[in-house]
Amino acid sequence: MQIINARLRHESELFTLDIEHGKFTKITSQTQFIQATEGQIDAQQNLICAPFVEPHIHLDAALTAGEPEWNQSGTLFEGIERWRQRKPMLDEADIRRRVMSTIELLVQNGVQAIRTHADTTDPSLIGIKTLCAIRDELKDKIDIQVVAFPQDGMLSYPNGLDLMEQALEIGADVVGGIPHFEYTRELGEESVKTLIALARKYDRLVDVHCDEIDDPNSRFLEFLAYEALQHDMGHKVTASHTTAMHSYDNAYCSKLFRLLKNSNIHFISCPTESIHLQGRFDSFPKRRGVTRVKELLEAGMNVCLGQDSIFDPWYSLGNGKLLRTLDFALHICQMMGYQDYRQALDLITNNSAKTLCIEDYGIEVGKTANCILLEGEDDYSVIRRQGEVLLSIRAGEIIMQRQASKLLTLDYLIN
Repeated sequence: MQIINARLRHESELFTLDIEHGKFTKITSQTQFIQATEGQIDAQQNLICAPFVEPHIHLDAALTAGEPEWNQSGTLFEGIERWRQRKPMLDEADIRRRVMSTIELLVQNGVQAIRTHADTTDPSLIGIKTLCAIRDELKDKIDIQVVAFPQDGMLSYPNGLDLMEQALEIGADVVGGIPHFEYTRELGEESVKTLIALARKYDRLVDVHCDEIDDPNSRFLEFLAYEALQHDMGHKVTASHTTAMHSYDNAYCSKLFRLLKNSNIHFISCPTESIHLQGRFDSFPKRRGVTRVKELLEAGMNVCLGQDSIFDPWYSLGNGKLLRTLDFALHICQMMGYQDYRQALDLITNNSAKTLCIEDYGIEVGKTANCILLEGEDDYSVIRRQGEVLLSIRAGEIIMQRQASKLLTLDYLIN
């Protein structure tokens, strides 16, 4: 396979990419535009990029909004109540149908790796079992990590700790937690210590729903970062959401950032969901309720973006398009400078791959030929146009392809 007339990120010239036996074997610059011949893929000066990575989504809950009731207030906590109503309706067929539909939607939008949370506060653990089975079935087609996530609290839910261990024995890849939702601060801290101990015992990654609340006194992030630092495992630890950071004062954040930087943990923000769910106790002025994405990046920490939900009790919209999530983030986090645009795709590609500890990622000779083709010649034009993913290649095989959108010209409108 050979791709011609391709743009690469942060490069001005056109490139030809040769792929053999599922690997990038040669990447060469072109001196001019090449007319395509049979067997060549003409990128038509669009951007070849590493695949999108969805680092935070709840596939077990996807496509359940309104079942059995809608989240009328739109709040986080009513969403949890609606999910409690939905959980008794879960079975393998129900989960499999919705998960496969959602994965197909993500693949059509350039995603080739997913980290999904699955609720362990369900005695049947049907979500964990089904998602682990789907992960294994699709391992040659898409990379999936399953997080054992105690939605109602690992220590506050009856037998929650035992269910967590069962989930890890079944094969969950990542230990999850939700310390701010435990009944007390002491239980929240104990849950963080426990999940780190479990990750070490089972040699798993960690991804914690951490301080997903407006309360400026919710400070489990510092506890998580310290535990990661103490055990030298920050590269395997992720703090998701951390929306309370939006309510922390700057003096405290100045102290906190030193610990966060030294701990080497990763951060995931879900801006569309956070701006919708947070700030619900405010009148005006009203907080955005999104973590300090720009400030974390400027401090040299690894931050990426996820969709969190697609049509579920917490977020009744969503279309599988990470470019939409990125667009929201740039606006919400006031990252609208040209240099912000030039690095923006990192937030849904390279940074996410680093968070998931994905190896063999990127467009380089010798690496597995996983890539996507985006409408536009660079990060800025891709984001501004919000165009389609035109092509997705995995291990040298085309898994999705579509035509570029047609733009109406002035002559067409006049005539």
